Amino acid sequence: MAQVSYCKIILALCLLSIPFLAIAQEEVTDNEDKNQIKKTFKTEFYDLRGTNAVDIAVGTSVINGDFVDPMFEIYSHIGYKRHFTPHLGVDFGYHKFNLAYIDTFNEGFMSFDLNIELLLLPHHEFSPFLFLGGGLNASNHFKQTANKFQVGCGVEYIATDTIGLKLYTDYNYVLSDELDGLEAGESDDTYFRLAVGVNFYFGGSTQKAKKLNGQATVIDSNLLNDQYNVKK
Repeated sequence: MAQVSYCKIILALCLLSIPFLAIAQEEVTDNEDKNQIKKTFKTEFYDLRGTNAVDIAVGTSVINGDFVDPMFEIYSHIGYKRHFTPHLGVDFGYHKFNLAYIDTFNEGFMSFDLNIELLLLPHHEFSPFLFLGGGLNASNHFKQTANKFQVGCGVEYIATDTIGLKLYTDYNYVLSDELDGLEAGESDDTYFRLAVGVNFYFGGSTQKAKKLNGQATVIDSNLLNDQYNVKK
């Protein structure tokens, strides 16, 4: 008789445990869904920058040529950037600047540059970047033109969803020794530029933000439902 009662007790406990097992299984499934959403957020949607950008910058330029006493002059830039991967992009830009020596030479120039850009930390608000490429250097009214190569580096900080602030410098090697109007020495003329600027991003990140907002809504609704069910 005692043995029969003992079996009944075990059977009753098993039956009572079924609802709790179902609830536990549902909680595990919900946790797995939330973890999957967080994983998707980190791998697919966590991108601070758009795939395209229009960038502007202002700064200074200085020549390294055949005269002495070079001076810093004004420099400005506007360009378009396209990212093919989070790390790699192509930038085409128009640059307007002056090159000068004290009391000797002061001339306006422009250049059309095509660069490959490497963004080292694309998923972080603060990221260094490197770039190199080639272009065409020309004096005002195209009185003098020459091909050139350039290489540079900088840092960028993402201030808002669409705006990145940057500081950069580049070194420009012109395939001519007549940039300053004087052909002397054994090497071609070069110049440096230093500037601060703004990247206006568009495309890519906006669509990801919409998807992310949708995922966040699912998370919030699930959390509200869980809290409501617990209270009930």
